[in-house]
Amino acid sequence: MTFIKKFISNLWLEAYYINEKNILRLLNGNPSAKLIDLGCDDGKLSIKFARKINTSNIYGVDIIEESLRLAKKKKIITIKADLNNKLPLSNNFFDIVIANQVIEHISNLDNFISEIFRILKKNGYAIISTENASSWCNIFASIMGWQIFSLTNITRKKSGLGNPIALHRNSKNTRQLTSWTHKTVLNYYGLIEFLKIYDFKVNRVLTSGYFPFPGFMAKLDKIHSHFITIKISK
Repeated sequence: MTFIKKFISNLWLEAYYINEKNILRLLNGNPSAKLIDLGCDDGKLSIKFARKINTSNIYGVDIIEESLRLAKKKKIITIKADLNNKLPLSNNFFDIVIANQVIEHISNLDNFISEIFRILKKNGYAIISTENASSWCNIFASIMGWQIFSLTNITRKKSGLGNPIALHRNSKNTRQLTSWTHKTVLNYYGLIEFLKIYDFKVNRVLTSGYFPFPGFMAKLDKIHSHFITIKISK
């Protein structure tokens, strides 16, 4: 069992880093752009994204004060807010909105997407990246009657819930934060259709992770990849 978990962990990490590269691939250079990273954490990735865009106008939203403190040290304009609620931000203000591994933590999806649309400028774009409920590993878990891998952290009381080979099963480092738990993981077509009903145009979809199969297959079969990264425009 330990070998299987280590094998899956290595594949997951590889896919996660490819997902990060996919986000960078979708970013266009624009020195005057205003960028906001929703769920910015400590701002490390926000800075990477800003460097690719070549902008110094960087904003970050998070609900954890310690994360915002660290992000502020990196000269990011920080906003403390709950992404389930209306954001204290102006209409049509940002050129680029990024939400990497965030939407699955949100309980009020309608508010989250409508707020992205509201704060985004006309012709601006957003990049949404999340896990895919249709990935092969999640399908396998469902067939076994296990909790899908992407929804094993639905409670603060136990990590790896309902899945004996979940990566963080019985971990002692379980975060005691409601914001860390997953609320909703969408399937490939469900995510695309959901974004379209809020009048977003889907520009491009990139994927990564195809475990337990070779990662390159995620490019051939996006529907069963583990990470989905979508570029949408207003």
